[in-house]
Amino acid sequence: MSAFETIDYATENGVALVTLSRPEAVNAFSVQMRDDLYEVLSLVRDDSAVRGVIFSGAGERGFCSGADLAEFGTAPSQAIARRVRRQRDVWALLAAMRKPSVAAIHGYCLGSGLELACLCDLRVASEDAVFGMPEVSLGLVPAAGGTQVLPRLIGLGGTGRAHDLLLTGRRVGATEAMEIGLLTRIVPRGDHVKAAASLLRGVLTAPDGALHAAKRAVVGGADLPLGAALDLEDRLAMALGGPRA
Repeated sequence: MSAFETIDYATENGVALVTLSRPEAVNAFSVQMRDDLYEVLSLVRDDSAVRGVIFSGAGERGFCSGADLAEFGTAPSQAIARRVRRQRDVWALLAAMRKPSVAAIHGYCLGSGLELACLCDLRVASEDAVFGMPEVSLGLVPAAGGTQVLPRLIGLGGTGRAHDLLLTGRRVGATEAMEIGLLTRIVPRGDHVKAAASLLRGVLTAPDGALHAAKRAVVGGADLPLGAALDLEDRLAMALGGPRA
């Protein structure tokens, strides 16, 4: 049985299975879930037997409906709430994760749920998945990296794809999410966790050192000038003993 109140956590054959478990609230993020997820991600990071991680949501209705706004509204002030959140920064911990991660998504994937999915390396969604970033329409700003990770995934583009989702708050289905580059795979309803596990098993056929280096090259090089990014790639390749081109 999981030791966490809002997260089901298990490991199997080197893979951590992390399930958001507040199905009565469509797995909305609460303070307790934030604290539980911080502890879980620390376990994943520090457990040498874990090579990769899958995130999913419990229940029939969805992966995660976003922040628990009822709870958020009871905070003494938003400034204090955000300061406390940064002391246990789940999002930074996930962004810095060296091990490959896959989000297995079904149903609603909104707000901070979509931000969590965007911070994963790969995203598998069932055909019933619905995505959206409603924060601006609620008078808020995405505060778990949404304004930064979403444009990095789908681009600003001439069509303003990231602005479209962030500023309008409109929802998109799995097919459109795939078309704009948000998803890695679409699968039949109910197959999302199995498909995510299959995808991750394929990734984990590679040596850990190569996987970690490839992730570091992509993430570390994204904000560098091209020359500096190529130097980073070269250093990482040489550290693995790879040939110079």
